[in-house]
Amino acid sequence: MLGQRGPEQYEFFAGSLRDLVPDDHVLVRVARVLDLSWLRAEVADLYCAENGRPGIDPEAALRLMLAGFLLGIVHDRRLMREAAVNIAIRWFSGYGLTERLPDHSSLTRIRQRWGEARFRRVFERTVQACVAAKVAKGEVVHVDASLIRADVSWEALAKCWVEKVGDENPVHEAERDSRKTGKYKKICTTDPDATMATSGRRQRLEPSYKQHTAVDDEAGVVVDVHVTTGEDNEGAELTPALERVEALTGVKVATATADSGYAYAKVYGELERRGTAAVIPPKAEPIRSPVPMRRFRYDARHDVLKCPYGKVLKAGRAVKHGRFFTSRARDCKGCDLRGLCLSAGRVNKAVVVGHDYPALLRARRRREKWSERDQELYCRHRWKVEGVHGEAKSWHGLARAVRRGLWNMRVQAYLAAAAINLKRLAAALLLLRSLFVRMPGNRAPFMIFVDASRLRAAET
Repeated sequence: MLGQRGPEQYEFFAGSLRDLVPDDHVLVRVARVLDLSWLRAEVADLYCAENGRPGIDPEAALRLMLAGFLLGIVHDRRLMREAAVNIAIRWFSGYGLTERLPDHSSLTRIRQRWGEARFRRVFERTVQACVAAKVAKGEVVHVDASLIRADVSWEALAKCWVEKVGDENPVHEAERDSRKTGKYKKICTTDPDATMATSGRRQRLEPSYKQHTAVDDEAGVVVDVHVTTGEDNEGAELTPALERVEALTGVKVATATADSGYAYAKVYGELERRGTAAVIPPKAEPIRSPVPMRRFRYDARHDVLKCPYGKVLKAGRAVKHGRFFTSRARDCKGCDLRGLCLSAGRVNKAVVVGHDYPALLRARRRREKWSERDQELYCRHRWKVEGVHGEAKSWHGLARAVRRGLWNMRVQAYLAAAAINLKRLAAALLLLRSLFVRMPGNRAPFMIFVDASRLRAAET
């Protein structure tokens, strides 16, 4: 006989919500390694101890946010609608089946009250837990940057041109339309922190933020994350990122890998001075002249530059990133390359050499002799750190900014990175437990990064 169920079922549920959540659910696995007992003392100074209405429990609020990022639900309204019917989110955040959830606006006010620094602290705690569990070491670090589309519309973009400024500083009409002036590039009126940037020359500029990420080579743990405006150069963020990693892990970064977007002379020089091996492929030298720069030979010992015919160019006037090296007019007067080497109207050659140009030359020579380990590390860089960017954008809501403002974008990046690290830590715990379960009479010694009573409560 064909069965039939009624439209409504009234049941009295007695028990733990944990009994209704599968053991392999991501929130269950993360709950085994998540310890937020330190959070209340961290934010206690932001609340009044005697007056006012009792606020939302800090641990419950943060667990709600982390649950959203772990499940890819990063918008507060959608998260709270999902939490109302999702038993796993209710159990993970500590709310009962019939208990009233906070309003979505409460999460916004909590983020504003806590500020960027405390969410940075949440991320740092996950890194320290991974280091304590030997999931991350901090010796080999992969660094890369990725653009994140700002939460603005195209209608919010405007050209940075004000009539009053134009009247006070008249320019030629042809210059007004020129992109080289930099005065008339588009800006965003609703989110000024987002700047126009692109990841390729054939792609259009979009209002974006740029996330600079450092990933540990051991298990793909995110050991540093920093968000800037989209137009910031990633080369300037490499050394500060390594310094933050060393301060957090307590280990000297021995090797840093990056793509050719970091292949600047100043980057190679900074890494040499701090004693970090650089696995960064140098860029091919652009050829803008019939006599390119590679035809000139720099003598670091005597600080002189020699032309293809061996004539000496001496150091002269300093510029922002280097110095001018100029030849003597009589040396160029009878040279066979004069017509190709000198610009019209010039009587001598002038070349700008960067401050760390010798480091760039050494990097080019090392690139030709990369060992098998160097080749392997660079291959791992491509799927380690770029894989983290893809994971964060595909599964943890980092493909687009959720809120506006640089500090909001940084909070979003910190929570996404913390979610990824907690997944790595939970996977390591699961692997460790599976190894010791096969050995009778042994108990898995994984209590170094999670409280034992908390773990037993999660398992029951």
